Amino acid sequence: MEWINYVLLALVLWFIIQRILPQKGLKNLAANEVQDRLTQSKRYSFIDVREVHEYTRGHISGFKNIPLSQLKHRIAEIDQSKVVVLTCQSGMRSRQAAKILSKAGFEQLSHLRTGVSGWNGTLVKGSE
Repeated sequence: MEWINYVLLALVLWFIIQRILPQKGLKNLAANEVQDRLTQSKRYSFIDVREVHEYTRGHISGFKNIPLSQLKHRIAEIDQSKVVVLTCQSGMRSRQAAKILSKAGFEQLSHLRTGVSGWNGTLVKGSE
């Protein structure tokens, strides 16, 4: 019976490690790097994966809102030929979004590593 405890502990550790480890192929961007990419918007798709109420309180201009909770059903809205730049509030949900997109075949993924909370530019209120 003691082996069951070890198996459960191993599963819990595996789950925690999967959440913490960076997504393979996901590029971490600083705020100034995202600002540079926003000036080249034809090459990039900018996606904010926060919920609608968070997005409308303040978002980075140029980012389209596709909440993480809806992402699997709305993947077709994202141009797979472009580099996808993700953001959320702190960087955690954008990493989860990158995992979802990676499984769906997206190869060029990056995210604002600090999320909107680390953005040093202005935020737009409302929806675009």
